[in-house]
Amino acid sequence: MGNFVELFSSVQGEGPQVGRSTLFIRLGACDLRCRWCDSPHTWRPAAECRLETARGSGSFRTIANPVAVGAMLAAAGVLDLDRHEFVSITGGEPLLQPEVVLELASALRQRPPRVHLETHGLAADALERVLGVIDVVSMDWKLASDVRRAGRSTRDAPEPFHEAHERFLRVALGAPERYVKIVVTPASEDSEVLEAAERIARIAPETLLVLQPVTPFGPVRDRPSAQRMLALAARACERLPDVRVIPQTHPIYGAP
Repeated sequence: MGNFVELFSSVQGEGPQVGRSTLFIRLGACDLRCRWCDSPHTWRPAAECRLETARGSGSFRTIANPVAVGAMLAAAGVLDLDRHEFVSITGGEPLLQPEVVLELASALRQRPPRVHLETHGLAADALERVLGVIDVVSMDWKLASDVRRAGRSTRDAPEPFHEAHERFLRVALGAPERYVKIVVTPASEDSEVLEAAERIARIAPETLLVLQPVTPFGPVRDRPSAQRMLALAARACERLPDVRVIPQTHPIYGAP
């Protein structure tokens, strides 16, 4: 039994798999507070989970939490699970429920879609427990200028995440595929991004780094300029061979 927020069919809207058919399974609760988060309703466990009733319909029914993994798999079958390229286990932060992720991904691994884990990249111990049933680890590298742990005020001194991310990345090297994504806002410090790139290069220089200009949401009202993103990518490319600027695409056409 797990705490789930929603299950729906769409296409991947960010990262290197952008545009590919993906079934999303979103788990509830997160221990970070990102200023630009576009799903703050996932920060706390959900009372109900919504399930899309037909692939791409945008029509949903709701069931009460907690939900059995078997019920989620049955709901995924209604949405033509096997005709998707990926299943994205996302949140919230899915690795706060590692046993649920393990059970879910173990069952999904028997099906055609590849299992894609979307995570904030801090729960290294939990990743170790589930890594054997994950195909792709999509790891965020959080910047202290934009992200706080739950319960900490913006008036508190920023808490860098670099050391915890390094540990997580070392574990993620055991996955068949992994990449790192950094969301860049106007408030992000270039030095933070470049330090992340340097640390990635020391651990796993073949790792893809995606620089994602923020999609304005909530208190974040603006994007970094194209000029800044291009300059930042050029500097990151001095440290890593594969750096890409990829914005979110799904908000452009209104996909969930």
